[in-house]
Amino acid sequence: MTVAIKHGGNVADRRKQALAAVKRKRESGAGGKRHEHHDRLSIRKALQRDRAVEVSRTYFAIIAVVAVMVLLGLVMLLSASGPLRAVGDGSPYSMVIRQSIFAIVGLGLMAVVIRVRYQLFRRLVPLIWAVGLGLMALPFVPGWSHQVNDANSWVSVGGMTFQPSELFKLSVILGVADILTRRKDVLNDWRRTVVPIGAATGAAFVLSLIQGDFGSAVVLVLIVMAMSFIAGIPWMHIGTVVGVGGFIGAIMVFASPRRFGRITAFFDIEGNKEHYAYQVWQGMLSIANGGITGSGIGGSRSKLGYLPLAHSDFIFAIIADELGLIGVFTVLGGFTLLTILGMQTALRAPDRFGMLVAAGVTSWIAIQAIVNVGGVAGVLPVTGLTLPFFSHGGTSLLSCLVGIGLLLNISRRPVKSQAS
Repeated sequence: MTVAIKHGGNVADRRKQALAAVKRKRESGAGGKRHEHHDRLSIRKALQRDRAVEVSRTYFAIIAVVAVMVLLGLVMLLSASGPLRAVGDGSPYSMVIRQSIFAIVGLGLMAVVIRVRYQLFRRLVPLIWAVGLGLMALPFVPGWSHQVNDANSWVSVGGMTFQPSELFKLSVILGVADILTRRKDVLNDWRRTVVPIGAATGAAFVLSLIQGDFGSAVVLVLIVMAMSFIAGIPWMHIGTVVGVGGFIGAIMVFASPRRFGRITAFFDIEGNKEHYAYQVWQGMLSIANGGITGSGIGGSRSKLGYLPLAHSDFIFAIIADELGLIGVFTVLGGFTLLTILGMQTALRAPDRFGMLVAAGVTSWIAIQAIVNVGGVAGVLPVTGLTLPFFSHGGTSLLSCLVGIGLLLNISRRPVKSQAS
């Protein structure tokens, strides 16, 4: 018993002596620099690993592509709108100044969206949907509604106009992404997955059609189709929803003589070039006039009153006229590259919700660009959609930049995890 106590005491004494020696060594500085250097290296490596995870090459590539398109869009908008604005209100810069203000505000919102973790938006989906539906109801409020080109889809408040359907596209993308994330294990279940998505899509589709915004209605359906396909919903279910939407859309087309005339004129553009296909015909002439190198910035004659909405829906025709085939390849190449980068972001997203949001934003911009360019070139019916980042329209530019902010947010964290 005495031996055990003595032995235990010796062990305790040796432990205290060893700790005291280590303490004296640290206080004297011996070995301290080595440990401090090792600690600094560990922290530096950790920060480098975190930085490598959060900022990828795709992130910077998306910023570069969007920056080029926004700047080129402002230049082409000045060229397309300057002459007529100078005759109208005396300032050729009024339209591009307004667009630049929206670009600055959009870039500010984009910076905020990048810094906020995108999972927060999933928690706010009910609120975002409520705000989106509230905005879509504003065009029906007497005194606030503003009609543009037979479409009652604009709101005028205090001399400022905006288009709620552009902002509502973000609500649809976030809402559908949330549904497809929560129902990932029951994608084949008609009632639990397809019905909620169909209801959300139907609400957006019908509201857009009632406002006369046929283009936004089509784009919203195509966005949801793309997201549903990427999520893994069977084609039979997607086709059924699209079929119902197509039937409703056909009824709305036949109910409007102007809309029906524009659709039918698409099948004989030259024969209707004096009426419903006049705008498309002038757009095609502008594209043909550009040749390979174009007439030079400011050299297009179509914008001098021959081509309606040259600064908005048909700005691609002015780009082709003034920048030629080179400008066409630059613009189309920019959208193609942005689509590839967006899909890469979706494939490398940290979770399923991020993947679907990235896919939705990318599909939105790609589909809208295809529909706009196809309408200008005469290979698709004209729907009145803007060309993202290029056409005049502050709401469109603002919503696109916020969508790009979501895409960049997801691109900063490209490590795939098992989180739902």
